[in-house]
Amino acid sequence: MNRNVKTEYGIEDLRYLMRRLRDPQTGCPWDLKQTYQSITSHTIEEVYEVVDAIERDDISHLSEELGDLLFQIIFYSQLAEEQGQFSFGEIISSITHKLIRRHPHVFPDGTLESSNMSMADAEIVKIKEVWETIKRQERSDKGVGKTLDDIPLALPALNRALKLQKRAASVGFDWSDIKPVIEKINEELAELDAEIKNGSRAGMAEELGDLLFSCVNLARHLELDPETSLRSANHKFKRRFESMELLAGETKMEDHSSDELELLWRRVKQSELY
Repeated sequence: MNRNVKTEYGIEDLRYLMRRLRDPQTGCPWDLKQTYQSITSHTIEEVYEVVDAIERDDISHLSEELGDLLFQIIFYSQLAEEQGQFSFGEIISSITHKLIRRHPHVFPDGTLESSNMSMADAEIVKIKEVWETIKRQERSDKGVGKTLDDIPLALPALNRALKLQKRAASVGFDWSDIKPVIEKINEELAELDAEIKNGSRAGMAEELGDLLFSCVNLARHLELDPETSLRSANHKFKRRFESMELLAGETKMEDHSSDELELLWRRVKQSELY
């Protein structure tokens, strides 16, 4: 056994490991081939694996998945340092400066060491207003002219719809209560029904998109995350379908009629009530 092997490593050890992997002479061939573009899909995958561990309440694996996600950041910073673009230290410094700037109610004089101010519950709304004002100024400083310009196109459509709506609401473009939101969903549903009757594929696609967008708006007004709600619905459907398969026994699902499958589905739903 090598007595020099560490039992615990730190962030600098991980950065050193990354440099070793990218060493042109002794590094890993796979790591040496990678670019910003080539590892983005891995980054997205690691994010979803973190979320999956949280949703499954799999805390024993959450630490591991967070480590995989952290390694992605280390990888990007190594690529940037090699190209003389920015350093890992700049990443840390930039996010620290931004969070201090965005939380004047915690860091009143703009330094990390400053003491937080006392905060009454009534000031929560004011804090949100300050937050939005600060972010608008940041976008202006970056040269982002229009309100919705810097919302990433690569976001999943559900998340992007929510961000678009929140940004529009931050400048006053929003309904003040939930009633017109629900009315809009009914309106979009009627328009989709009309396109279905017309048989227009393009019309159906457009109206279905409008309906989904309106449902995201409803989730926002209910202060619910649509992505989380849909993931929960996906999990529930999977659980119920698998219960149907158990009820079907050794017979194949495809050998059952639609009415028989509906009966199995109802039995599963009924069993969940008890």
